[in-house]
Amino acid sequence: MFGNRQRYHRGRFVTAVAAGLLAVGIAACTSSAGAPPGSSSSSSSSAAKESGGTVTVALPADVTMNWILPFESITTATVYNGSWFQHLMYAPLYTFGGNNTSISVNYPLSTANAPVYSDGGKTVTITMKGWKWSNGESVDAQDVVFWLNILEAEKGSYYGYAKGLMPDNLVSYSATGPETVVLHLNKAYSSLWFTYNQLAEINPFPASWDVTSAGAKPGSGGCATDSASDKWAKCVAVYNYLEAQAKQASTYATNPLWAVSDGAWKLSAYNTNGNVTFTPNADYSGSPKATLSAVKFVPYTSDATEYTALRTGQVDVGYVPSQDLPQKPLSQVLPSSNPLGSGYTLLPFYEDAISYYEPNFNNPALGAVFKQLYVRQALQEAVDQNGIDEAIWRGYAYPTSGPVPNEPPSQWVPSTQSQNSGQGPYAFSLSSAKALLTSHGWSEVGGVMTCQDPSKCGAGIAAGTKLAFTLDYSTGTAAFGQESSVYKSDAAQVGIQVTLVGQSFNTIVGEAAPCSPGPKCAWQAVMYGGWAYSGPGYEPTGESLFLTGAGSNAGSYSNSTEDTLINGTHTSNSLSLFHQYATYTSQQLPFIWMPTNYLIQAVTGTLKNVVFNPLYTFTPQYWHYTK
Repeated sequence: MFGNRQRYHRGRFVTAVAAGLLAVGIAACTSSAGAPPGSSSSSSSSAAKESGGTVTVALPADVTMNWILPFESITTATVYNGSWFQHLMYAPLYTFGGNNTSISVNYPLSTANAPVYSDGGKTVTITMKGWKWSNGESVDAQDVVFWLNILEAEKGSYYGYAKGLMPDNLVSYSATGPETVVLHLNKAYSSLWFTYNQLAEINPFPASWDVTSAGAKPGSGGCATDSASDKWAKCVAVYNYLEAQAKQASTYATNPLWAVSDGAWKLSAYNTNGNVTFTPNADYSGSPKATLSAVKFVPYTSDATEYTALRTGQVDVGYVPSQDLPQKPLSQVLPSSNPLGSGYTLLPFYEDAISYYEPNFNNPALGAVFKQLYVRQALQEAVDQNGIDEAIWRGYAYPTSGPVPNEPPSQWVPSTQSQNSGQGPYAFSLSSAKALLTSHGWSEVGGVMTCQDPSKCGAGIAAGTKLAFTLDYSTGTAAFGQESSVYKSDAAQVGIQVTLVGQSFNTIVGEAAPCSPGPKCAWQAVMYGGWAYSGPGYEPTGESLFLTGAGSNAGSYSNSTEDTLINGTHTSNSLSLFHQYATYTSQQLPFIWMPTNYLIQAVTGTLKNVVFNPLYTFTPQYWHYTK
């Protein structure tokens, strides 16, 4: 459905005025995300609505959904596993976005009412709505405590964990009634930040999952009532069982464990090759109820095979690969002509996302090299973002220049990121990149920059070290491979030797995990697309990506000033402080920024009310066919 660009998920005590100021940023994003002037993000119609019908949705090339438990490690955390798979069956505590272009919290689609903050922002009260699981159990306060207890026991296994944040910032929490959960925090936080970047992570677990063996009585595992007094031993045992079951992907559609759902959909068929079918959950407590009979996801090995399926009518919802789109000027959102003809409606999809490749600061051979800011500046100045957009993305992309998406527009974008036509502080310049290296003790030997003067090259860099590394990139998307090749060619002109290794998206996501310095920390740089701010972290404060020790900080970037600035955004009401964080991150280059493409979606003409949300929120219960 969406192009193979982004990795999944997850984005403060403030006065009412400050909260309102921050909310303006959310509203600003909402007004433009996915729907620039003159474009449409919805396939609407006044024709008669028809009940039933199966919608066939194309998965991005080389992508499958392969993790069902809504508690993920960095090796399984993708937008596809989360928003397209888990959340259809297991509704989060709070849903963000919806069948719209909003990036705000959607309380009608959430299992809890809006949180209430008191005690100056140090106490949070959550009231559940009384929704039901498909087995008749209530989605209640104890289910929220169950998930929080799992997080306490297994925070090292959770990709969204960052030291000092949830659960570390919880002094205590408890179910004070059947529908009420109260959290006591270690200090006053911004209500916006805590809702958007902390409560957003919670996904209630049913009592039927609180077990350690098949057929066991719901709750018999004891995790929902466990505590630190036994070092969360009961929760560890329950998690080990759930994790083991989640690893058995071939049983997803037949294992009774996963059949208990509270989402709008239930899993009716699953194949490890990527074919997945959902049917409406008749016991869904929310609204609206689905009118479609089924939603079927279909996998593809490449853009070409996906596009062939679109052209031959085998797919109802898919994407037009950039190489199959007509070239267009930057001032235009949609192409002047529809390559699929009148049978499909074309819609733009702007992701609330950033794109990059990620160096491994703990790699034994090159970690010390990547830790030098001047090296990262040279690597960035070798990226011709505008040239890549024009030559490869055919005008359907824009530069990434920091931790905040440049599209959709928002108050979060600092002026630094807008420099050099959106390229940020380091515009494309091969001569400047080469000068940076030669001025720091490097010279070309056999066409490759080699450290000649260790006193200038930087700490830990020995004489003779070559600026040569392997970049693993995601295959399947033709433009993605071409983008990597262009970068390799430009970098070579600077004397930077890049060896490209293509691998599947799932393989790279599994590879790109934090590792301690040593021979086992073998990967050097990875490019899988980037990060969509679709949780944890709907407000782009960066803690999941850039904080020292964060679960999704795969390259082990560590900077004390960065940590201080990020932590400051969690409690300060100052937009100026947020801009300091974003500016510093843009300048420090924890990642090497790459262009972010926006997508052109194709929807079969008789399927209506389809909207592509910037957060990847997937809600086909709103869709319907027309007669």
